[in-house]
Amino acid sequence: MALSRARAWVLDDPDEATAAEVTALCTAAEQGDTGAEAELLDRFSGTLQFGTAGLRGAIGGGSNRMNRAVVLRAAAGLTSYLVAALAEQGAERPRVVIGYDARHYSRIFAHDTAAVVTAAGGEALLMPQEWPTPVLAFAVRHLDADAGVMVTASHNPAADNGYKVYLGGRIVADSGQGAQIVPPYDAAIAAGIAAVKQVADIPRAESGWTVLDDDVHAAYLAALAGRPTHAGVGSLRVVTTAMHGVGGATLTSALVAAGVTDLHTVAEQAEPDPAFPTVAFPNPEEPGAMDLAFACARELEADVIIAVDPDADRCAVAIPDASAEGGWRRLSGDETGALLGEQVARAVAAAPGSGDGVANSAVLACSIVSSRQLAAIARANGLRHRATLTGFKWISRVPDLVFGYEEALGYCVLPAAVRDKDGISAAVAVVNLLAQARERGSDLQGELDALARRDGLYATTPVTVRVTDLSLIGVAMGRLRAAPPASLGGSEVTRVVDLVEGLTVPDEDGSNGGEYTVPGTDGVLLETADGSRVIVRPSGTEPKLKAYLEAVVPVEDEASLAHGTAVERARALAQARLAAIADDVRAATGL
Repeated sequence: MALSRARAWVLDDPDEATAAEVTALCTAAEQGDTGAEAELLDRFSGTLQFGTAGLRGAIGGGSNRMNRAVVLRAAAGLTSYLVAALAEQGAERPRVVIGYDARHYSRIFAHDTAAVVTAAGGEALLMPQEWPTPVLAFAVRHLDADAGVMVTASHNPAADNGYKVYLGGRIVADSGQGAQIVPPYDAAIAAGIAAVKQVADIPRAESGWTVLDDDVHAAYLAALAGRPTHAGVGSLRVVTTAMHGVGGATLTSALVAAGVTDLHTVAEQAEPDPAFPTVAFPNPEEPGAMDLAFACARELEADVIIAVDPDADRCAVAIPDASAEGGWRRLSGDETGALLGEQVARAVAAAPGSGDGVANSAVLACSIVSSRQLAAIARANGLRHRATLTGFKWISRVPDLVFGYEEALGYCVLPAAVRDKDGISAAVAVVNLLAQARERGSDLQGELDALARRDGLYATTPVTVRVTDLSLIGVAMGRLRAAPPASLGGSEVTRVVDLVEGLTVPDEDGSNGGEYTVPGTDGVLLETADGSRVIVRPSGTEPKLKAYLEAVVPVEDEASLAHGTAVERARALAQARLAAIADDVRAATGL
């Protein structure tokens, strides 16, 4: 069956390279090569599914791979949806802005999309070069586009590519304008994709789209520069890395515009390279990914390291730490989220007119798997807080949002300009935050300690299991649902929620009758008597099972201690608690 589907695929494949690749596999399989048979079965066992994350997968020939045929179908489905949706409004000619990174096939996929949109009578606006995802997200609103397409696989391995879709303009006019798609838009676009009988039937223009100039990029940088900057930024020594992606030049321009003068880039990772030769996974969260940056920072005695992932929508921050191996420690996404959330909350609360209710209407938002510390920060500053499903497609469309984040190093500090996570603007916010802290005689660790003394110490850690057999994830989730643990880290489990049924969250400002509900998702939440929390869920973009662990420990009165500080003691207790919980989670899932 797979062999016949593969032969039919080759006849409709517009790409000679992938057609030849599949043909070679077919020939080998017909000659009895069991490896080729297994590969064909994997490539043609189904279709790469289009959903709220768009498309993402390994590059190669086949219906279950990223290739020109799959992308042309996606572009046709998106365009047909846009044309139909606008026709209902009596409007015509959808406007679509298209960006791409430097991965294999990215430029080709972007041009194919422009050709399909143009042939359908739409206005296709193509980025002139490889730029970060936040620039594309900015362009959707800046250019009043009905849709945006970003060709990128973000921080996935080098073999992958992807296709993100944003909606705005006349399609989405509410707080989700310019954000990535959510239901029911994904299903409507998927239906358009499914309606394509064969790739050869998709009209493609040879020309007619508009290649943008640098004005969009300049406007994006101007939006970042519109925020106040601290004079002390000029005294900071900053090390950056672009992780072989497309964010390096934009990051440098933004930091220089913010006042950074002592700026150093990890040379080995500065230029775009789709092979990502110095990292196993081009993700700052992965062990070893920031080793070159750490070495550079040690040599230069830097004040801070800022790393962005290959499409620069994520930002990692590392600080000097004498107790850490090598003298440097990467902050967790929750730690950076707390720091940036407090920074924004203070600014909103101190803004002119905040006493007239402006602060009370402003919202800090994070995903349900992120730390509950952001809710405490909102309370302390008189702001509101909202929890959402995982993903910035949900966080960025929260009404009245002033800051949003999720623990996977994603931060939205300029929601009016970019309704997505943005590693570049987050980097600018970080250097300003460090400069402000120094003016107070502190640093980023000192700011975290101050939050702990005020709100209690919130400590988080992930437990992540990468699998090659995706069925293991379903088995683990089934096991956890059928027999959740009675205790975690020695504390009784007091609440178990199957997140498929949704999650009811207390609404402390009372604007929704005292509570609101986060929609259902595949996951399990467990809470314990000592205030710890665990959420276990499959990754939405990678073959991983992820558990998000959080312990909350009150900070004692400093004067009552004979040795050490109260924050240090609370942190040690929290880390011990998290280690014990992690062991119990592994046992409960069987992975």
